[in-house]
Amino acid sequence: MSTGPRKGIYAAAITAIGADREPDTHATVENGRWLLANGCDGLAILGTTGEANSLSVEQRERIIETVCHDLPRERLMLGTGCCALADSVRLTRHALAAGCPHVLMLPTFYYKNQSDDAVYASFAEVFERVGDSRLRVYLYHFPQMSATPIPLAVVDRLIADYPETVIGLKDSSGDFENYASVLLKSHPGFAVFPGSERFLLDALKLGGPGSISATSNVICHLAGQVLRHWEQGSVELAEQAQANLSRLRAVLQDFPMLVAAKQLTLQRSGNPVWEHLLPPMLPLSDEARGRLNAALEQAGFFADHPEFAPAAVQAAQ
Repeated sequence: MSTGPRKGIYAAAITAIGADREPDTHATVENGRWLLANGCDGLAILGTTGEANSLSVEQRERIIETVCHDLPRERLMLGTGCCALADSVRLTRHALAAGCPHVLMLPTFYYKNQSDDAVYASFAEVFERVGDSRLRVYLYHFPQMSATPIPLAVVDRLIADYPETVIGLKDSSGDFENYASVLLKSHPGFAVFPGSERFLLDALKLGGPGSISATSNVICHLAGQVLRHWEQGSVELAEQAQANLSRLRAVLQDFPMLVAAKQLTLQRSGNPVWEHLLPPMLPLSDEARGRLNAALEQAGFFADHPEFAPAAVQAAQ
């Protein structure tokens, strides 16, 4: 069982939801296999893009059991942070029991304007209650969604007090210069993943491990090009690949990224299960779907990746 920091391009993987609003674990696994075979180094499952906080604890447990059985566990990172402390403990224990020690953890997030001590306690209490030396945690900093930021001082304290447990962080704040870059400079070897590919090369230049992103459900291969060129010392090629990656990321982020990722996965796979989302998320309107596909076609994405094109475009090609 690998316990070191993860590296590479991770998709914040989408979760298949059936017409009965129950998770479709088979389709979720099949999509995970496709992502791992088409440019992803790993999968962050049951995060924001995976609609985790719209799922019950029992539903999340079923997904954990299935993906840890059917996908390579050494390439998984599982979201176990919940609004309730006891639920975070339960899901984290469940991930460990399934053989997946790497977890992505939100702070307890219902009560707002928490002090540094309160945010620290929401993590430390989980670690103490789980009480398992195998546990490896990536803190999940997404203040726009959780409304509960993880201050840099709290990250410093958790690293100091739990150096074997707290080994990384996903920064989805979009504030790379004032957050992720500070951590990368102050804690060499601490795995800080930007939550947007537009910061990928900047992070790699500071010693970052890669990225974890919703749009890597679609453009993971492009993120992989940036990483491989950088690892091979081809800085100019990495910069060119980053410019292309950032251009397509900009197209996708004009839409709700979870919803766009499901729409494009539907077009790629033809599986109608990807039409379904859990409220309050809603599918793209016909007009929005048309704009998304038109923008991607204009950007040349479908010419290079016809598998994602709508059926009419695929037929024409």
